[in-house]
This record gives sequence, structure tokens and C-alpha cells, in this order.
Amino acid sequence: MSATACSGGGAPPPGSPPADPQSPSATSTPSATPTPTASYKPADATGRAQNVPVPELPEAAKAETKEGLEAFARYWFQLLSYGYETGDISRLEPITSPECRACESAKAVISGWHEGGRWLAGGKVQTPSVSTTFKVAPDGNYQVAVQASQQALSYYNADGTLNSTDPKPDDTGNLMLAIYKNGKWYVNNIQPIAG
Repeated sequence: MSATACSGGGAPPPGSPPADPQSPSATSTPSATPTPTASYKPADATGRAQNVPVPELPEAAKAETKEGLEAFARYWFQLLSYGYETGDISRLEPITSPECRACESAKAVISGWHEGGRWLAGGKVQTPSVSTTFKVAPDGNYQVAVQASQQALSYYNADGTLNSTDPKPDDTGNLMLAIYKNGKWYVNNIQPIAG
């Protein structure tokens, strides 16, 4: 059998209607039916968040530029928000210093309330404002001012009962200290900006 015998090409048999280029012909391979994407469902009193989109590192955040640092700072807070929703902090850990007390505190809450069947609802974090002068301090860090806005947070026990709630905190100003090493941004510390 030749390689072209299975290609489905060639002229149609005599008496066949002409092929409509807009419709699939009998010899074409049917395309795979797209699998419906499961829709995102935030956590609530009925259970954990489902199908939470994983934040992706923007291309700009890979560069050692002012725009790259600002894009990275937004991405870091998106990962934090993802952690509150899912309990998954695995993407934060390799880009965050264990010396960052605020980071470790947030990760402890996230991890602690997503084990043993418990979950968190709310807590999503947004960054309405991110800016840097992009000047390196004597200690090697760049400083980034980040305004963070977080939703109220509800803590649910494994049996679905509400343990406690935290109201929506005031929007906070944060100072992120980051360095660029081995071709990547890395957070050394995040601390509140005193008002």
C-alpha cells in the first residue's frame, strides 16, 4: 500500500456532488471536540474554590527593568491571592526569602487553613498601584511600593461550619524589597509602609 493511498486525496467518484470547501468532506479527519473548560468557582460556605486560574509569570517580569520589577511585584501578589484561594503556596516559596516575616506569616495562615479538610473563602488580593524608582539600594535591593487591597476572609472548618471571619482590611501600602539574581526576581522582604 502506498503512503498516498490513505491520504483521502484524489478526484471524487463520478456522479458525486462537488465537495463544499466550507463543510468537512467524508474523507476528512473529524476534529477533536473541545473539552469544556471547567468554570471557576470561588470558595464559599459550601466548599473550597474550584478551577482557580494559576497566575502566569508575565514576559515583562522576566527582565531586569523598571517594568519587569513592577510586573513581578503584581505577579507575586497574584500568587499570594492564589494561595489564599487554593492553599497552594508552592509557587511563592522559590521566589520568596524565608526571612520575610510577613510572607511567612501569610503562608502559615494559608497552609494551616487548607489542611485537614478546612478552607478559606475570600481573601483575594489585588494591587491597584505598583511603582518603583528602580534604583538599587546599597544592600542590593530594589524597592517597590505596592498598594494591596484584600477581600474579607472567612475560615471554614472541615464540617463546613464557619470558624471565624476577618473583615476587609484597610488597603495597605507595602514596601517590597527585591533583587534580581540568576535571571529572576526574588523577594527578600515585604513590610508595611508607615503612614
